[in-house]
Amino acid sequence: MRSLVAALLIVALLFAFTSTFAAEHKYVGAKACGMCHKTDKQGKQLDIWSKSKHASAYTTLTGDEAKKIAEKKGLKKAANESPECLECHVVAAAPDPKEGVSCEACHGAGSDFKAMSTMKDKAKAIAAGLMEYKDEAAIEKHCKTCHNAKSPSYKEFNFKEAWAKIKHPKPA
Repeated sequence: MRSLVAALLIVALLFAFTSTFAAEHKYVGAKACGMCHKTDKQGKQLDIWSKSKHASAYTTLTGDEAKKIAEKKGLKKAANESPECLECHVVAAAPDPKEGVSCEACHGAGSDFKAMSTMKDKAKAIAAGLMEYKDEAAIEKHCKTCHNAKSPSYKEFNFKEAWAKIKHPKPA
């Protein structure tokens, strides 16, 4: 419990001081997004995410392997409390860091576009802050902000394979 509280505090401080965006736009969490994005009509996007490694990204920081990596890197804190690890394993200013890398890591802080009236109109949602990617090259570039050689456990990142596992389009 103490580690979780410390992690929450670190995440909150890290992003409160370094991100004007986080101060202006609130992160709502996967549970809020999932209220609508769990149905067949929406492509069961919540299910796709919850079965992915992104959903357990924070949890991996609490394991023995993460402890070894943190020690080897000379981190002053446990992996699940270190900003160096949290920057890729949780969403900035997330209401619950245990959600790991959830919807808002890619789509932006949901407070401005989560309303049903906004989400029903894609252009309106984008205008309100929903992040849109023009093509897979743009998605890959975003993914590589974390999936890169900076990671101490980096393995070659095959975007096409990774994207095939987490792609979550809305059915036509």
